[in-house]
Amino acid sequence: MGCFAGRFGRVEPRRAAAAFVTGLLSELEVKTCWQLAEQAGHARPDAMQRLLYRAVWDADAVRDDLRQLVADRFGGSDAVLVVDETGDLKKGVHSVGVQRQYSGTAGRIENSQVGVFLGYAGAGGHTLIDRRVYLPASWTDDRDRCRAAGVPAEIEFATKSQLAADMITAAIDAGVPAGWAAADEAYGNSAVFRAHLREHGLGYVLAVSCSHLIPLDGGKTRVRADRVTADLPASAWQRRSAGAGSRGPRFYYWAWLDDVCTDADPDDGGHHSLLIRRNTTTGELAFYRCWTPKPATLAQLVRVAGIRWTVEESFQAAKGQVGLDQHQVRRWDSWHRFTTLALAALAVLAICAADATTDDADAPTDNGLIRLTVNEIRRLINACIIRPISDLTHRLHWSGWRRRHQAQARRSHYTRRLNLELQH
Repeated sequence: MGCFAGRFGRVEPRRAAAAFVTGLLSELEVKTCWQLAEQAGHARPDAMQRLLYRAVWDADAVRDDLRQLVADRFGGSDAVLVVDETGDLKKGVHSVGVQRQYSGTAGRIENSQVGVFLGYAGAGGHTLIDRRVYLPASWTDDRDRCRAAGVPAEIEFATKSQLAADMITAAIDAGVPAGWAAADEAYGNSAVFRAHLREHGLGYVLAVSCSHLIPLDGGKTRVRADRVTADLPASAWQRRSAGAGSRGPRFYYWAWLDDVCTDADPDDGGHHSLLIRRNTTTGELAFYRCWTPKPATLAQLVRVAGIRWTVEESFQAAKGQVGLDQHQVRRWDSWHRFTTLALAALAVLAICAADATTDDADAPTDNGLIRLTVNEIRRLINACIIRPISDLTHRLHWSGWRRRHQAQARRSHYTRRLNLELQH
């Protein structure tokens, strides 16, 4: 709270915000205003509801402070800005942005609300630093419906890639250090989004669909991405790790076609290329449009491609640990306020986990334990700070037991996956 406490002009909303973030970090299974109020010792949820609905404070200003805090802790010239979206299933039709639409959370078309998020991944750690609620055209074309949900009159329809570009522009303008951007094919397929990144001088590794047309020979020929792969010799593939996952290094075969994929502007001064990833066991392919302002290496592009998965880890932690998807709000301001405070709680966990990690975060510690995870950090915060327990030694013993068995499971998985790769 220290980094943005000054954004609250009155002591009451400042205290409510502190209690709100504390409640999000607690072990409550449901994190609505009622439950957070009970956690704070309130008889009614009025203070929490007032914080989201009527209290005077600027959620975007708090977001700015939070973004700066994360950049100061994890920032670096090789940091990666990662964009992605996530959906929350809804039953009604009044919550801002809700309609029947595709939700990656459900994997199908459902009545849902979709938010586009910006993640930040540096050498020390990663977390989410910005958010936008997606308003479908069915909302922006109905101004009465927008007014009822508190949507500002100046808000117009924007695609998800436009929302992502806006967040990246805001981060760059705020001085957030970054050298790269990464995203899945929903954004990589957009030529406008790719051009936006080049305008900022951001190198990118953006996933594209297998049917995406790759411009070859200076744009004279366009070939489907999956057709390009068919002509590659076996010597074109290299086995490299895309970084450490929850179960160890993520090895894939990679092929890199340098100096191809030139977009509409051949004078942008950068280097276009196509990166192809092949699963070591299933043979499944993934394709990436790449651009760098200066010559890059295959190792650099593979690293950025692997970092894209950090946003998925952040979504999982945000929903599983701090209740990002448990808001029960309908209005524009309330959604942004709840989400901003959830991102603040997530940043607490990410920074604490980074502070507890040595330089070699992928290896087990000397006593056979895995590094402290975001999940374990939250358990320890609850046991030591939020709800201090008398038998702390017992709790710490169980924490060590979990981390030791997780290390054993990881080693077993390494061995099993290595054997599968050797069989293929």
